Amino acid sequence: MNARTNRRILLAARPDGEPTPADFTIDTAEVPEPGEGQVLLEILYLSLDPYMRGRMSAAKSYAAPVEIGAVMEGGTVARVVTSRHPDFAEGDIVLSHSGWQSYALSDGTGLRKLDPAAAPVSTALGVLGMPGFTAYAGLLTIGKPKPGETVVVAAASGAVGSAVGQIAKIKGARAVGIAGGPEKCAFVRDELGFDAVVDHRAPDFAEQLKAACPDGIDVYFENVGGAVWEAVFPLLNPYARVPVCGLIAHYNEKAGSNTGRDRLPGTMRDILTKSLTIRGFIQIEFADQRRDFYREAAQWIAEGRLKYKEDVVEGLENAPNAFIDLLRGRNFGKLVVKVA
Repeated sequence: MNARTNRRILLAARPDGEPTPADFTIDTAEVPEPGEGQVLLEILYLSLDPYMRGRMSAAKSYAAPVEIGAVMEGGTVARVVTSRHPDFAEGDIVLSHSGWQSYALSDGTGLRKLDPAAAPVSTALGVLGMPGFTAYAGLLTIGKPKPGETVVVAAASGAVGSAVGQIAKIKGARAVGIAGGPEKCAFVRDELGFDAVVDHRAPDFAEQLKAACPDGIDVYFENVGGAVWEAVFPLLNPYARVPVCGLIAHYNEKAGSNTGRDRLPGTMRDILTKSLTIRGFIQIEFADQRRDFYREAAQWIAEGRLKYKEDVVEGLENAPNAFIDLLRGRNFGKLVVKVA
């Protein structure tokens, strides 16, 4: 056991604005021995997700921040290499939350066995995992798309947004995606089958979005904020629903930064006069829907109705730079790090 080394990526500093490589440190430690009732996990894949930026901050949030000097947190797919737990055997592949490291101990709490024959195990971090479930629960519980309605989703080529648009189509709605750059837009339109897609980098983005939504917007799944939100908001129909999943355009803003004039009064007026529903959510609120999600999503994938794309980075040591690029919108698909 001591021949193995546990590589870990720790939070070295809390970033003020955009994270830099200096905010992380890589160290090595001995691989721990599992005690009675524990398993030793070897991490195969690490998920990188925008929410991790919030965990680097000490600001009050829905979850505790990562402490300075602690392992960065994150979802993982792992192999059981040693088991002293009655429910797990050596060789089992499991979904875990072991963070940015190559080995971890677990008492079995929260582990879910995966079937490598059913789907590539990395999908448990994406389309068949937290991002896919976020799309499913947020869209269907808050957005409630109806046949014929227009559903718009930002970051449409990403892990959450790509699933939102495809599920909207499955439910009979019209799906309009917003993505950055010709390659991502082509993927959303041609591979995922959205009805329309608009490039938010285009100088006439707002005009293109309006043209793509001639009947207005009934559901807007918010992943971005910023200029995208400003273009979407005037197009919202009466009784439109807005599940607020993420605001990646704002995650790297410096503390106390002023983004311009106060738009809140006008926003509140339209929320009132249009009877809008705007609801933030965290996917764990809908945990009782997970069984339905696993069943339905697996069926949709088998039928070719729910497609996905993965962006795989090789090597745990490359996780910090890959994460920084994620916040800059440089990933294409669900971002995972192949650790082992």
